[in-house]
Amino acid sequence: MVAARITVNGKETPISPATPHTTVLDFLRDRGLTGTKEGCAEGECGACSVLVARPGVNKPTDWVAVNACLVPVAALDGQEIVTSEGLATPGADGTPPTLHPVQEEMAVRGGSQCGYCTPGFVCSMASEYYRPDRCASAHADANGHADAEAHGDAEHGPNGFDLHSLSGNLCRCTGYRPIRDAAFAVGEPAADDPLAQRRDQPAPAPAATTYAQDDSVFLRPSTLAETLQVLRERPDAVVVAGSTDWGVEVNIRSRRANCVVAIDRLPELRELRVESDHLEIGAAVTLTEIERRLDGTVPLLAELFPQFASRLIRNSATFGGNLGTGSPIGDSPPVLLALEASLVLADADGERVVPLADYFTGYRQTVRRPGELIRAVRIPLPLAPVTAFHKIAKRRFDDISSVAIAFALDIEDGVVRKARIGLGGVAATPIRALATEAALEGKPWSAETVQAAADVLRAQGTPMSDHRASAIYRSAMLGQSLKKLYAQTSEAVSS
Repeated sequence: MVAARITVNGKETPISPATPHTTVLDFLRDRGLTGTKEGCAEGECGACSVLVARPGVNKPTDWVAVNACLVPVAALDGQEIVTSEGLATPGADGTPPTLHPVQEEMAVRGGSQCGYCTPGFVCSMASEYYRPDRCASAHADANGHADAEAHGDAEHGPNGFDLHSLSGNLCRCTGYRPIRDAAFAVGEPAADDPLAQRRDQPAPAPAATTYAQDDSVFLRPSTLAETLQVLRERPDAVVVAGSTDWGVEVNIRSRRANCVVAIDRLPELRELRVESDHLEIGAAVTLTEIERRLDGTVPLLAELFPQFASRLIRNSATFGGNLGTGSPIGDSPPVLLALEASLVLADADGERVVPLADYFTGYRQTVRRPGELIRAVRIPLPLAPVTAFHKIAKRRFDDISSVAIAFALDIEDGVVRKARIGLGGVAATPIRALATEAALEGKPWSAETVQAAADVLRAQGTPMSDHRASAIYRSAMLGQSLKKLYAQTSEAVSS
């Protein structure tokens, strides 16, 4: 058996003696790479972000920023990462290193004060710096540099920099304007930039991994069939994809598992196919990959993605993981319910297809049997022409929703022919608003219809009061969301 190894800043190093639950963050810091910081241990602050070489969307390799505090280091067996220390070019004969262009811009534009969050910002910024389809606008010069103030909108720079790439990074003292200025000022990578050149070579292939220490084991089988056999033999195993949920359990609740099985690189779970009557999305395709590969062709998903956690989380999170937890406040279930999605569930005996509306059975409980996992999500085609996703939360981005509402309506000649509404945060499970759908179907898309249906929608579910919102507020937001949809669409539908 080949010993588990990882390449860090160009140097290969064994993972041993780290335990299977050791995070990439702790692994790096134990080896003196202390630029990677722990701020929250939950994937919310980005102080721990590092770059991972992954199969690219537009090039063989993308440099993807991930939260090192959530990912088990064993999950990166055979993989390649770069930390903030690895971005600079080492100096010769004891001379100081040459700063990376992103580091240089952060320094000259005052993007760092106490400096604690800065290495994480730098890595997230570098991921966007190396995004192959980042295109400079007419405001940029020949090298892609631009005046940081000459931007077309608040979230995109003249150099093509998307500020959503920093939505998972928090700064507690500097303020965001100089950080934004630095992001909007970086140019294009130089032709001899080694990390830019690395994008033209294939990303490391997934390594079949069996890493055991201290009576626990981390497994990465090579195929789905092997995985399902392991799950049959080890029904107690914890299945992880991006580890964005399990990593929090390990860090905050000190949970440990005797067996962790990684499925994020299984080829059978990494497909995205458009058939004549449905779209099939593999359970281990990351949300960022789905977003970029679909490129807005499913408008309801396109509305969901910017509001789902942060770019750092979306770089690792999957539909399979979000649905597998059975959480009533996950953001994807309401959207997928409105899209009438079904799940392809697989075990060692075969597959079955379950409508998502029948999948949830209770609080964090589902119809999934021991040894069974989600292989794919299927969305029927054609899509409803009128869609919207409304997320009610205390923060605009990177927050857990108080209420999430997704709409998918077919409106012909001013009449609602079909309505599908998914709700999250108002019951023990994500639910379809069946009574509201019935109140809309067959009725004119009018203020009177919407008012009556909004009264029905306010009574859907069994909302509770907690630190995020009161039950009364949640119910009120349900009704208001339908009125908001009508206000946003009534003119377009009538024309």
